[in-house]
Amino acid sequence: MRFDEDRFSDNIGSQRGMGFGGGGGLGGAGGMILSLVASRFGIGGILVVLLIMFLFGGLGSFFGGGGQQAVAPGGQATTGQASPEVCRSDDTTRFACNVYTRTEEVWADLFRARGEAFDPPQLVFYSQAGRSGCGAAQSAMGPFYCPLDQGIYLDTDFFAELSRRFGAPGDFAGAYVIAHEMGHHIQTLSGINDQVRNAQQASGEAEQNALQVRMELQADCLAGVWAARANTRGATLEAGDLEEGIRAAGAIGDDTLQRSAGRRPVPESFTHGTSAQRQEALRRGFQGGTPDACGGYMQGV
Repeated sequence: MRFDEDRFSDNIGSQRGMGFGGGGGLGGAGGMILSLVASRFGIGGILVVLLIMFLFGGLGSFFGGGGQQAVAPGGQATTGQASPEVCRSDDTTRFACNVYTRTEEVWADLFRARGEAFDPPQLVFYSQAGRSGCGAAQSAMGPFYCPLDQGIYLDTDFFAELSRRFGAPGDFAGAYVIAHEMGHHIQTLSGINDQVRNAQQASGEAEQNALQVRMELQADCLAGVWAARANTRGATLEAGDLEEGIRAAGAIGDDTLQRSAGRRPVPESFTHGTSAQRQEALRRGFQGGTPDACGGYMQGV
């Protein structure tokens, strides 16, 4: 994937070097627990389980490890340096900034076409450990989106993990990661996130997981929509780029991750979908090229 020029959004910041600790247990006022309200992209067997998000007892709860207060909805992610200084720090970060900026621009175009204003998230880089409105950010958790502060949190070392551990090399695999998290922001703006959380609170575990799978597959599909339109915003998809994304989607399917961990796949425990489902969702968005192509995943919620 190539860019005709460096173009960096103003909505990019960094927590690198800010000295955040690695987090701790969950805590909350009155003994109520705010579970991690952040959609993880997922990097492996046990880590995927950290994904499920529920709110118990309202938004007044917070994570106790290190005293990290939960930010109220609409709050801002905590960052230090702002772009473009952050974006020029290394080649991987520069690439991520260019991808994020193009996803922001494409979605602003799509919202504008519907007569709506697009309120972008903030991309926050951190190294090893950081802090989000949903609690601790740790590199082992993989990239994630926090709806409470509308931030996308990214340790770019994950891109190397995609290649080294999961056999999904290529720059577009990393672009897919960012576009997937932007998809979760679109779900927050459209109210889908709230609809799913409300439905999950009234459901059993298997149905909760099934709803989460539908939400993750739609985010994959929305990533495909961005890929289909990336060329309109100063990016060039090269031969093999989409295939790189398809390989990445296959590498992080729940069935593949559970087999890699030496476990028999248990469909009732899936939270992101099978490899085949994730690949199909990305293709669907790319081939459809509009958000309407992804609406079916949330029908009836």
